[in-house]
Amino acid sequence: MGRTVYTAEHEEFRLAIRRFLQREALPSYSKWERQGYVDPEFFLRMGELGFLGMQVPVEFGGSGIESYKNNAVLNEEAAAAGLALGSLRTHLDLVFPYLQEFANDEQKKRWFPAFGSGEMMTAIAMTEPDTGSDLAGIRTTARRSGDVYVVNGAKTFVTGGRHAGRVLVVCRTSPPEDANRRAGLTLLAIDSTSPGFTSGRMLDKLGLKAQDTCELSFDDVCVPVADRIGEEGQAFRYLTQNLPQERLVIAIGAVASARRAVEHTVDYTHSRKAFGTPIAGFQNTKFVLADCAADVAAGQALIDDAIEQHDANALTPAQAALVKLWTTEMQGRVVDKCLQLHGGYGYITEYPIAKLYADARVTRILGGTSEVMRTVIAKSMQL
Repeated sequence: MGRTVYTAEHEEFRLAIRRFLQREALPSYSKWERQGYVDPEFFLRMGELGFLGMQVPVEFGGSGIESYKNNAVLNEEAAAAGLALGSLRTHLDLVFPYLQEFANDEQKKRWFPAFGSGEMMTAIAMTEPDTGSDLAGIRTTARRSGDVYVVNGAKTFVTGGRHAGRVLVVCRTSPPEDANRRAGLTLLAIDSTSPGFTSGRMLDKLGLKAQDTCELSFDDVCVPVADRIGEEGQAFRYLTQNLPQERLVIAIGAVASARRAVEHTVDYTHSRKAFGTPIAGFQNTKFVLADCAADVAAGQALIDDAIEQHDANALTPAQAALVKLWTTEMQGRVVDKCLQLHGGYGYITEYPIAKLYADARVTRILGGTSEVMRTVIAKSMQL
């Protein structure tokens, strides 16, 4: 099905980023998976070519592009190439909106040039070992003492946290209110070289092997008040405001990965024979792949509409939850069916479908579980 969401310029950018990933990422990706993180030099190269500064304002060395569509193309191409570049996605799609919307001019002047060049990669730390999706239960504290906050606590599941120069950390600066457990949360941009800031063990994940995911701890970390993002006590409101983009990012990757699974499986079923016949010729294979193709097409239609709505600042949290729920559940169905058509080879990690299967599972968890998405959608229906 034809897509109308992108212009000719977007498609030119798609070709450029595809060539860049083929040249700069794919040859090193197996090494990145083994070591558990992407080489910092890759991000410096992206910065040099302007890929990290696409939305950074011109006065700070970026291109000043307001539309999200180039970011969407980048995410689609990375997924299509089988590259799980989670720290890149966090840097561009999760952290940048907070800095653009809520950082003051002095902070932007300090941080945006290095943000766009790749010299300062970023991460965001929300989840704690005992909180999960319940952000209102955050217990990492930031006690103000003069011109600094003294931070104590721990975070987990931090994508890109091992090599980030700045980490946006959600802290509790005052106790929760009886009527509002979400009150009293504040967003601090913490310098990872600060004394007491410790990057803990790298978490050994089922999939996304090149995406460094770690634990962070804070032991009397002194953070200048000048590094607070926005107003004290308003972090939950800020987080909610960025939820549509965070969930759209996950959905874009889910659809692109599902499409890649179908393409790999079509190729495999043409080359693999059973009982002397290519398994692509069996009616069951045709029907399964036809269903998968229809699912991917439906997901793409949802994504394209959501991208347009997001660019128009009209994508609501509930709509984004609906898109994420459907596309990630679809991804799980499609990748599982495609693995089944590979037979025993689908369980062997040297085959791309096995990696797609492992990488797909987390999309129904991160950014809000499917159960949380259903709760958000039901609430928007007055249920």
